[in-house]
Amino acid sequence: SPTGMALSVLVILLLSVLYEAVKMGKAVLLRRALLALPRSLSQEALTEPQEEASSPAQGSPSLMVFPTFFPRWFWFHMGQTLCHVVQVVLGYMVMLAVMSYNAWIFLGAITGSTLGYFM
Repeated sequence: SPTGMALSVLVILLLSVLYEAVKMGKAVLLRRALLALPRSLSQEALTEPQEEASSPAQGSPSLMVFPTFFPRWFWFHMGQTLCHVVQVVLGYMVMLAVMSYNAWIFLGAITGSTLGYFM
């Protein structure tokens, strides 16, 4: 039906926009991860967290919320990994839709990718 086709094209368009947004978010996370890396890449600098002079007590609630045994760059790397998984899944979904060889679906994917990159 025409309504179903229009909704399908709209969904593919939105998936393509989301794919481009995730791709840009991944680039931002990469930049932040590179800035969070220590200047010296020695083993001690990578494994030791960057703490202030005073450390919180063992029973402190802040210790329970954000564990300090992982350095800051590790959390950025985890965020990049999750963004990559979302990007791959969205990419395969758009690819499968385009592989239906429907011209309207193809145009929706191209338009969504263009809009997502423009934004």
